[in-house]
Amino acid sequence: MMQFIALLIALALPVAAVAAGHDKTEPGNGSFGNAVKGQRIAGQVCAACHGIDGNSPLSANPNLAGQHPDYLLKQLREYKSGARANAIMAGIVANLSVEDMRDLAAFYASKPAKRSTAKDMELVTVGQQLYRAGVPGKGVAACAGCHSPDGAGVPPQYPRVSGQHAEYTATQLRAFRAGARNNDLNAMMRMVAARLSEAEIEALAEYISGLH
Repeated sequence: MMQFIALLIALALPVAAVAAGHDKTEPGNGSFGNAVKGQRIAGQVCAACHGIDGNSPLSANPNLAGQHPDYLLKQLREYKSGARANAIMAGIVANLSVEDMRDLAAFYASKPAKRSTAKDMELVTVGQQLYRAGVPGKGVAACAGCHSPDGAGVPPQYPRVSGQHAEYTATQLRAFRAGARNNDLNAMMRMVAARLSEAEIEALAEYISGLH
């Protein structure tokens, strides 16, 4: 009897090891890399564009601090595979391993996002209405439904957008609208952005920049 039990335990161990390995390599399960290692990589290859802590000093580049690690890992992988096209980022990730990307995701997710404020209150008023209620007449759903009322997002599918640079947000919405960016879940962002006017994109971007 004891030999039989021992055999069962021995057979179960490899299964447990495989499961543990799966947890460490796949997004969506809350298990990510080493933030300390990620900080070292970020300092070498990412800080110039995204800041030393993920709060980018350049409005054309996204803030990464406080972003969901699932989302960060997905974007890095897709820059590397070409699913998300960007010549600069393709060059940056070319020599990164999956472990490096997981470490970077862990690092940026661990850093607090700095609060920012919107600058144009007229745009904010329009953007707030769009974000909270959408545009029913054009079939545009409220942004809050996927990205949450405070912009914190719903991991792992929907990223944090609060406090993002208005210039970066507007650029991405335009890219989704044009189909130049097509790595969104179920083409959701492309369908939404295709129905937004330039004025609505600018208003949304401005409102999101001060959202907390």
